[in-house]
Formats: sequence, C-alpha cells, structure tokens
Amino acid sequence: MPAEIKFGTDGWRALIAGDYTYANVARCAQGLCDYLKRRGTAGRGLIVGYDTRFLSPEFAATVAGVCAGQGIRVLLSTEAAPTPVLSYNVLRHQAGGAAIITASHNPAAWNGFKFKPEYAGSATQEITDELEADIAQAEPSAPDVILSAAKNLSAGRSSGLVVDLDPSEPYLNHVACLVDLEAIRAAGFRVVVDAMYGAGAGYLPRLLEGGATAVEELRGHRNPAFPGMAQPEPIAPNLAGLLARVPAVGALAGIALDGDADRVGIIDEGGRFVTTLDTFSLLALYLLEEKGWRGSLIKGVTASQALNKMGGIYGVDVHEVQVGFKHMGPRMEELNALMAGEESGGFAFRGHVPERDGILSGLYVLEYMAKTGKSVSQLLESLFRQVGPHFYHRRDIEFDAADRERIRQKVNSPALETLGGFAIVGSDSIDGRRLRFDDGWLGVRFSGTEPLLRIYAEAGSPERVTRLLDAAAEYLGF
Repeated sequence: MPAEIKFGTDGWRALIAGDYTYANVARCAQGLCDYLKRRGTAGRGLIVGYDTRFLSPEFAATVAGVCAGQGIRVLLSTEAAPTPVLSYNVLRHQAGGAAIITASHNPAAWNGFKFKPEYAGSATQEITDELEADIAQAEPSAPDVILSAAKNLSAGRSSGLVVDLDPSEPYLNHVACLVDLEAIRAAGFRVVVDAMYGAGAGYLPRLLEGGATAVEELRGHRNPAFPGMAQPEPIAPNLAGLLARVPAVGALAGIALDGDADRVGIIDEGGRFVTTLDTFSLLALYLLEEKGWRGSLIKGVTASQALNKMGGIYGVDVHEVQVGFKHMGPRMEELNALMAGEESGGFAFRGHVPERDGILSGLYVLEYMAKTGKSVSQLLESLFRQVGPHFYHRRDIEFDAADRERIRQKVNSPALETLGGFAIVGSDSIDGRRLRFDDGWLGVRFSGTEPLLRIYAEAGSPERVTRLLDAAAEYLGF
C-alpha cells in the first residue's frame, strides 16, 4: 500500500528512503497538479525549488517533470534557495504557488515537501486537507518514475514549459527596499553568520558587502550530513562554533539560519544565545518604538508574555494562535498585522510575504543596532526595562508512538492544580496545553514536524523555569 502522506504544521516530512522516496514525491506532485487544476490556478505556473539536503535537487527535478507532464509551466530554481526566497518569487512571478523540497530544521535523514499557495505563505489547514485527499487519490507511481519524470522534464525544457529560475535577484532587490542596508554597511560592524550548511548561505554577505561592515560566514557550503549538530535548527546546542567565534573576533552579533533559512538565531557580542522569545520581543520593540509603526502582533501560544505587555504599552492588539504559520499567516493577512512569529525563531513582517524569513529577521536586528548605536545586550536591557525580566527554555523529548495517548491524557488532566510547588491559576488548550502561574507559564504540545514532545516554560527567573520543566517531565513520566 502507498504511504499515507500527511502535512504537519508546514508540509510533509519523512525519512529519506523510508516513506520519502521518488515514488511518493511524484505522488505529491501529481496531487498538487490535480489541486491546481481544480482551483483554476494551474495556468499561472508553479515555482519549484529545493534546499541543500541529500538528493533535494533530484527530488525537485522529479516534481518539475511530473508537473511538465501534466502541462503545467514550471519555473525551476537553478540552485538551492531559502524557503522565503522561493515564496517571494511566487508573488514576483504571479505563480499559482511553489513546491519546495525541504525538511527545514529536521535532522539530516529527513526531507520534505512544502507547498506555498498563490499568496506566498504557508498552506492553510483547509488547503492541506484538500491536497492530502488529492495525493491519496493519485495513482501509485510506476517503478520507472525517475525515467518518466526525466523525459517529461527534458521535453518540457525543449517546449518552453520548464524554464530555469534564479530566485535570488528579485528577493534581494525586494529586501533592499525593506531594510536600510546602507546604514548597516556604514555602521562598521563585525558580524558572524552561521548558515548551518543550509540554503541561506551567501545571502547576508551579498546583501551587506561593499561597506565598512564585515561579514564572516561559517558553514556556508553544502553538506547534507549537517555535521556537528543534531539538526540544522538555530538553537544554542547546535551553534558551538558561532558562540565561540563571535567574541573571539570581537564581533557585535552572530546570526544563525536554519536549513531553509526561514528561522533565525541571534548571538550577542559576548557569545551568548538570545532566546527565540527575546528575539521576537526585540523585533517587535524595534518596529513599535524605533520605527513608530503600529499594527497587531500575532504570536504562537508558546511565544513570550512580554509581547502581551508590549501590546498594552504601545496600544496594539496581541492575538494568540496555534503554532505554525498555516494558522498565523492567514490571521496576519486578515488583520494586516505588523508582525507574526513563533517560539521556533520564525518571524514574518508586514510588507513582505506572510511567511517566516530568517534573513530579513537578522537584517532587522542589525538595522536596530545601526539606528540606535546599541549592542544586542544593550537592546535586551532596554527591552527588560520596559517589560521586566523574562527567562525561557524548551525541552524536546523523544517518545514511543505507542505512548502518545497516555501522554495526551496526562497533559489534558483537569485534576492538576499545582506543578513544581506553584499554583496553577489558569489554563488553555489553544495548542496542546498551556498552564498559567502568577509568574510565568508552561506549555506542552506534540511537534507537528517531528516525533517529539515539546515542553516550554517562561518565568521571571531561570530557577523557576528549571523547576517547571523538571516538574512537568516528572509528571509526564520522563
């Protein structure tokens, strides 16, 4: 029987050579063709791109071949490209969407299939439900799927149905209109970028070259094994080299990008990792205070309560939604929100695509520094003076699939009144379960992209955060 293909918070992901095969990628492409034809957007063509993972270019060629065989025009990326870059090209070329071969931040053995519809953001739940049904009805691919796709791709090139695309230039030109690049170039910063062997390599150096600011890039070449890290996710355990390099060379900031560059990690001048929650808060503060912009903030339930406090200070609404831009993007568009973001380090901004962009996020941090003359640590001090201290940590726990229901029942138990010695003053189930305390919160949810249980905590001291995480792990039997 063909594998069941299900889309999580952002696309379908599976183990390469397990469920992630040429045949199943071809089924995804066939289902996508059927979806586009039914929606009436097939005539606008499709962007097809890929990241730096094992066989990603070959899987992308298979998608392009299947689509060409269905008479759908394809703009096929000539190189690995970040997801936000490919998403922007959907708008630039007024395409019917983008199919992107990427597993984002997942471990090296994984790959994935993302679909970005004509609005260039993450596909909504309604769209992925339709797409899953179309894929399920697609004919199982023949054993010669690779040869068939290759023939269709070759024929498509000859007929003009498949066209090569350099996705970088339209994106770079657009970003130059959003950010004062000259101010950053003239600031004379030293910046270290960690591309984590991913698709974002080269973008920040290209954008910032030609001025007094010097940019050094680490792990800027393709290596599908992603050595030296558990997965290409820009969190402290995966960034030892960057954390050491920033203070060693006297850099004022470090910027890390995940595998498809839709997430960002920030390092201060002392080589300290800035939590993703604080990065979100810093970016929101910059837009609200320094730029003087106004608009709603959209946050995932596991983002910082500092944002709620900022909403009160600056008179803007703060909307809490489920984790994942399939939920945040539509809300952002509906409200013309100023910014949307989630705990994972993915942030989106008005005037750009309704999608996470790690490159643009990093540039806004550097612009904040250039405009204020402050270091990252000084910007954090300014933030905490307004909203008070906020400390945060997340634990990812692997679990046996057979234990999922037991965990779910424990998480949703209505009898829980205290945790770690702290009284629970409220709770919600917007996404998983979130418990509220007088000083902080704790959240528990299953990952939508990996077989992991995630436990999150934020409080006014690191000791409280640790107590809450320890108590939650013990309560859940880990």
